[in-house]
Amino acid sequence: MVPDKYSATWVSHSSISDFLKCPRSYFLRNVYKDPRTGHKMTIASPPLALGQAVHEVIESLASLPTEERLKISLVKKLDPIWLKVTGKKGGFRSHEVEREYRGRANQMLINLQEDPGPIARPAIKIKSSINLPNYWLSSEDNIILCGKIDWLEYEEGSDSVRIIDFKTGKNEEPEDSLQLPIYLLLATNTQSKIVSGVSYWYLDRDDGLTEKKLPDLKESYGKVYKIAKRMQLARKINLFKCPKNGCYACRPYERILKGEGEMVGVSDTRQDIYSLND
Repeated sequence: MVPDKYSATWVSHSSISDFLKCPRSYFLRNVYKDPRTGHKMTIASPPLALGQAVHEVIESLASLPTEERLKISLVKKLDPIWLKVTGKKGGFRSHEVEREYRGRANQMLINLQEDPGPIARPAIKIKSSINLPNYWLSSEDNIILCGKIDWLEYEEGSDSVRIIDFKTGKNEEPEDSLQLPIYLLLATNTQSKIVSGVSYWYLDRDDGLTEKKLPDLKESYGKVYKIAKRMQLARKINLFKCPKNGCYACRPYERILKGEGEMVGVSDTRQDIYSLND
């Protein structure tokens, strides 16, 4: 098969996670487009809004010179970004709930400003001609792996990079998560430096970086490729069945199809944003 980015199957950590939770949820989030707007859809929620806003602030720092990153208050940088998720656009059902989440976002950025760790050290930003860094996971099978790595810290002594993923949620990433294997594959194939380490940074805590074992590159490829082929087959035969005939992952999107959701905006990535009232 001649590789073609327009007909390729694109996979990422989020889409793979959706597929593993529920193929129907994967379809409704990553394949289905509203015939009226031509857009995919997403459901607003306070945790998602918090993560989106804080990550956008941090992402804006990587392209700046090290000495320039913290000259402007990170909380001030958050102000215009928060407008994208305020009110129903962020799934906030009351001003009190929004104040709580905005307060958490502020505190995360204050903690980061006071103890920047790798933020104050050299970093590498992966360049891409389109929205997300990507590479051919398999050109023969027409599969592309894409994704955005939060931070690549540059280790001058070894001329290598460390992958850092910022966490804004309260729960720890499961040990069997494919996030770090996927980021290892992306970093290895989209920039020239060797990856020497991987870490999580739970911003709600004060314990700094959580060092993780560097995944095996070959094993990581095998795991991701195997699931990507399953996803490609599901798309080819158009089979996206919920294993429970309706679960926590797909049920909210089914409600939107039934007209129970309120469209409250369009995201930067041209997704229709919906709010659901339980």
